[in-house]
Amino acid sequence: MLNVVVLVSGGGTNLQAIIDSVESGAITNTKITGVISNNKNAYALERAKKHGISAQCISPKDFETRDRFNEVFLETIDSMQPDLIVLAGFLVVIPEAMIEKYRNRIINIHPSLIPSFCGTGYYGLKVHEAALARGVKVVGATVHFVDEGTDTGPIILQKAVEVEQGDTPEVLQRRVMEQAEWKILPKAIDLIANGRIQVEENLVKILP
Repeated sequence: MLNVVVLVSGGGTNLQAIIDSVESGAITNTKITGVISNNKNAYALERAKKHGISAQCISPKDFETRDRFNEVFLETIDSMQPDLIVLAGFLVVIPEAMIEKYRNRIINIHPSLIPSFCGTGYYGLKVHEAALARGVKVVGATVHFVDEGTDTGPIILQKAVEVEQGDTPEVLQRRVMEQAEWKILPKAIDLIANGRIQVEENLVKILP
């Protein structure tokens, strides 16, 4: 059984997609052990509680130094004994000690086809604003392992979504969520839970 801890900063729509997929059996062999947010008002915490999942807030704002936050954050994660940590719209920089400790056991969902529109400063609506400003015809989402860079870890799954005439950043964001993010994030977790992901020299191999 894969123990999963989900980290989230906002509404938690990707968290909901994971919860629904576990409950429907689309994700097998998996238990969501806990949800952590850096934002005490994140609706994601309510979503977790509604499904009987342990949920808590740990915010950098509540600590005197970032180092102290990182310590407590990592201690809390460790206490949950996760096999996999999922960043589902988590807007806090992950401590390097945590990346090292959980190498190839932390995944992130990014709302673009990496390497386009990714890296520092590209998150949430900003990604879709940049894509529309550039005039691209195809966007999408990527699930990747987390390493020390920003959006630079090994890519697990990607799904393309077409840009439509008259799209606003908000409309495009919603379409990318519905057609890509909510599909490939649960699929990636299921692949990992069933031992079908192998990482070799920064490349991901999906096993039959």
